Amino acid sequence: MSADFKPKSDFLRVLQERGYIHQITDAEALDAALRSGVVTAYVGYDCTADSLHIGHLISIMMLRWLQKTGHKPIALMGGGTTKVGDPTDKDQQRPLLTDAVINANLASIRGTFEKFLRFGHGPAEAVMVNNADWLERLGYVEFLREYGVHFSINRMLTFDSVKLRLEREQPLSFLEFNYMLMQATDFLELHRRLGCTLQMGGSDQWGNIVNGVELVRRMDQAQAFGLTTPLLTTASGEKMGKTVGGAVWLNADRLSPYDYWQMWRNTEDADVGRFLKLFTELPLDEIGRLAALAGSEINEAKKVLANEATAMLHGWAAADAAGAAAKAAFEEGRLSDDLPTVEIARARFEEGLPLAAVAADAGLASSRSDARRLAQGGGLRVNDKPEPDGQRLLTLADLNADGVVKLAAGRKKIVLVKAV
Repeated sequence: MSADFKPKSDFLRVLQERGYIHQITDAEALDAALRSGVVTAYVGYDCTADSLHIGHLISIMMLRWLQKTGHKPIALMGGGTTKVGDPTDKDQQRPLLTDAVINANLASIRGTFEKFLRFGHGPAEAVMVNNADWLERLGYVEFLREYGVHFSINRMLTFDSVKLRLEREQPLSFLEFNYMLMQATDFLELHRRLGCTLQMGGSDQWGNIVNGVELVRRMDQAQAFGLTTPLLTTASGEKMGKTVGGAVWLNADRLSPYDYWQMWRNTEDADVGRFLKLFTELPLDEIGRLAALAGSEINEAKKVLANEATAMLHGWAAADAAGAAAKAAFEEGRLSDDLPTVEIARARFEEGLPLAAVAADAGLASSRSDARRLAQGGGLRVNDKPEPDGQRLLTLADLNADGVVKLAAGRKKIVLVKAV
């Protein structure tokens, strides 16, 4: 895509203004197609867990903007491709999941899309499809004769998903090598079934997407397009959305709305404007005003980001509750029922529980040794008092009248530990 590309379609204009675009296969032609009628586009999601995580959110937001600008989004569930595993950004093959696990994961994450997209049967209504519907019906010889002839091994070896694995001298199974053929087949099937002409995804999917674009051209003599987003990192260079407790999940039963709100509230100052553009629908002039706040005032912008992003996923009631709980805990020193709570048998408090073990189990630290280092540095607090000894025992004496002890790591993470 040319650096001086100025899109005329609403969809690409929004994506460019908000920082979603990394590469487009033919920007001018896609822009023209978006202006001439409804474009159907898809993003694929494998079912490797029972929840999507924040790494998926940028592509979900692109599907949302696609629909808001009058086009049709497809959420493609990888019921078939999950059985193979995408080798992109992996050093080893993913564990192979059973049909039952894959189907359960698919059912669990289905509801996430309903928070962001409007589903139905109209020309711009979103649809969800499962690539198992066609991939599992393909015979092996049929697959090789029908699709395999259109792929060059020489070129496939140049794609990052393959090249990097080989450069690191990590094994790449023939099963995984087939993944890019299967993904290209998805694009062709969606083109034939639903008139889909655009695949979107992260920058690490560029090679796979280009394969699909070329397969549609070769087999259906039709023009198709690919669009990728930049790799999302924080201002400090870290992968966005990683926390001490691991991935930032989108399902509330995996990560509470309060913890989700806190993740956004703890955004680095330099990332506030960028994340407001990507993960909220606030007008750009309002985002510019918030991003320009300096000193302690930038914290108000972070709260706006946390509220808007949490409300989009979990609803305004959850966002308001999370914000109120954070204010009570951090600004007023009060406890709230909306704070994350870990329950431990009362008998264990009678015996005494090592603080470092409880802090690690509650997600305040990545390990017991990390919790001990945190305590030694003055970053671990028990009932609002710094506790330098990570080995000290939590006992019944630490519980308040409600049978709760308040643990905090730094100024950004609080967990209530309740004796039951």
